[in-house]
Amino acid sequence: MAYLCAERDGDRVVLQLPTEDGWRDVTATELLTSVTKLAKGLIAAGVAHGDWVLLTAPDGHERTLLTLAVWAVGGAAVWVPSRCSPKLLQWTLRDSRPVAAVLRDQRQARVAAPLQRELVDLGRIWTLDEADLDAIAKPGAYMDGTAVRFRIEETSAQAPALLHYTATARRRVRAAVLTHRNLLSAASATLARLSPLLQSIPPGEASTLLGPQTQGFAACATVVAALLGGVRTAFARPDRPFAHQVRDYAPTLLVTDAAFLTRVYEVERSRAQQQGGWDGAQGFEAATRLAVDLGQKKRRPWQRMSRAIYDWAFARVRDALGGRLRAAVCLQGGLEPRMAYYYAGLGIPVLEGFGLVETGGLATLAAPGEPRPGTAGPALDGTEVKTTADGEVLLRGPGVFTGYHGAVRENDQAPADGWLATGWLGEVDDHGYLALRGRRRGAPHRGAELPPVVGVVTDASARPATPDYADLEAQLLAHPLISQALVLGEGRPYATALITLKRDQLEYWRLVNNLPLSVPLEQVALTPEVGAEIRRAVEEVNNGLPAEMAIRAFHVLPEEFSQASGLLLPSGRLRRDAVLRAFAEEIEALYTPPSIEGGR
Repeated sequence: MAYLCAERDGDRVVLQLPTEDGWRDVTATELLTSVTKLAKGLIAAGVAHGDWVLLTAPDGHERTLLTLAVWAVGGAAVWVPSRCSPKLLQWTLRDSRPVAAVLRDQRQARVAAPLQRELVDLGRIWTLDEADLDAIAKPGAYMDGTAVRFRIEETSAQAPALLHYTATARRRVRAAVLTHRNLLSAASATLARLSPLLQSIPPGEASTLLGPQTQGFAACATVVAALLGGVRTAFARPDRPFAHQVRDYAPTLLVTDAAFLTRVYEVERSRAQQQGGWDGAQGFEAATRLAVDLGQKKRRPWQRMSRAIYDWAFARVRDALGGRLRAAVCLQGGLEPRMAYYYAGLGIPVLEGFGLVETGGLATLAAPGEPRPGTAGPALDGTEVKTTADGEVLLRGPGVFTGYHGAVRENDQAPADGWLATGWLGEVDDHGYLALRGRRRGAPHRGAELPPVVGVVTDASARPATPDYADLEAQLLAHPLISQALVLGEGRPYATALITLKRDQLEYWRLVNNLPLSVPLEQVALTPEVGAEIRRAVEEVNNGLPAEMAIRAFHVLPEEFSQASGLLLPSGRLRRDAVLRAFAEEIEALYTPPSIEGGR
């Protein structure tokens, strides 16, 4: 990938790294130089062709460089969440048996080091808190660069490129094995779908910014597609509100989620009301109705004049997104149709899509100029989508993986005919557009969607950045009893969680614990025994976490969040604002002294 960029782009900027006062340019040649240095260091440290290297580096520039370097030496990168628990790190090390590991900090190193006696192939362990990437590159400083070239030429498209560990409905995680072909096929198909949009942008001006909505595998898929398509990619600073950085960076293509786009609109509407009072609020609402009509292509004679009158309101939202945005790619869909029409009326079409780790990236995506709000678009070129008799979405294509690492005995691989059962329910209309209706009850959890389920992103108001609790939510979902988890902490003294339970698992729990059938499941969910089990799950997630991220209290809700209650989007993702309003009393109780370590 790095060699391809250098040969094609030379001194053109392909990446931009965050600095104190902006972003630093990285040309394709500089990227190749950095990747080659790391690759030579890995070879000198004993990483052979076909070996696996475990990475817990945080999302961003370092993980990107390390992954590209591992691919350059013909190896596979083993991706584990950067803030994983000690038990999760131990499990992934034993399961993947890597020859080297690049860990986030010394705390993780103290977990991994004792395993070197057991895992005889685990040679070098580096930590990023004590040594930077130069420490990895140093052993190969005097090695000739042709050694890396030879490794690249020996690598097959069918060779494993990435093992991505994701939380499942079981207690442990599993690794989806993705080949180079899977990743490149998904990236190429995404670029082909976006080609009309990219061709309309002047050469060298296409850019995107990676923030909280594109983490984990979503970030990997985005970077691969961006490098392949010549789209300049910037990494956001974790200590600054993402909305501020979007406005400052002014991308032409934004990869985001529905929550961020909705939040930008709500913040600008609130500001219009605060600054203009009743007139400002009424004017903004009128502008919204006009934009929705324009997005729906309702042509009325007064619209041209009205657009000029209300352009002040349109400009507020466009400026909040940097003023140069041509389109937004909304991962996992979920944007309310009214909001989709609104942004289309502003001249910022929202292209909604759907994908899993197991599909190598996006599998469906709306085409520019052909949006259909409420759907995740049609299948990408080369990919097929259909549904079973009971509505489960099936996918097949070159991006679909061949199975999970070590899952042969579990009969948990992709079917022999290539159709992947996604665990999502949906419908495919006559035009091939996929509409999602949520997860299938009782279906095994497929790997993290694009992006993993995350709370509402930092809004456009000036507030300090908050920790990302997506990993904690994913780890909680690994417990067989837990159906949904929402970790809270933004603007509060410590982290807490709202947790719902699976009805089928509660039924099983009732039988195992000899509870009478006359006891409603809602009461079973609130028994001390269930509370103790969930407390143990929370304590396991907290193990090894820094104090500021640990979950100090939780509340078990008797019923699952649903679309009928207005707490779930059609895509299956939580409506965070609605949940916060519906359970405001329960949440406040979690922060009412004295707090209890565990449930309430």
